[in-house]
Amino acid sequence: MRFLVRDRILGIGDDWWIEDEHGRKVYLVDGKAMRLRDTFELKDTQGRVLIDIHQKMFALRDTMVIERDGEVLARIRRKRLSLLRNHYRVALVDGTELDVSGKILDREFAVEYDGELLAVISRRWLTVRDTYGVEIVREDADPALLIAVAVCVIHLAEKEGEED
Repeated sequence: MRFLVRDRILGIGDDWWIEDEHGRKVYLVDGKAMRLRDTFELKDTQGRVLIDIHQKMFALRDTMVIERDGEVLARIRRKRLSLLRNHYRVALVDGTELDVSGKILDREFAVEYDGELLAVISRRWLTVRDTYGVEIVREDADPALLIAVAVCVIHLAEKEGEED
């Protein structure tokens, strides 16, 4: 499964569609305006909220939280003690951890679980400007969750880049 994501998705207060590889609208990203924290909702084509993404307000390190049905699903933060600056950890509530590493700001990175590739985020195969692809490698993976992880990691890396 491959999805096309517009880079401007990270703008708060605007909405964008994520399309599949055939150009069909699959997910709507609803950027919530007028909030104290960065907030996004990932909705299906009928407008149902599948994933809620927000920044944790009072954390020592920047943290994004992904929720489903009002319950925390995952927390994302830059990995501590990593030699790679572009290395993030996704802690799922069931104790599972995903690793995200690569060139985040260049939109060339991967999401792995225990060394197994789950998704590849890349601009390489696209000719559309300001768009990156999210290719879900495993058939049993949750596409909405992996797209949300990509959005969060890019958002955190861009915020970190602004502070440097």
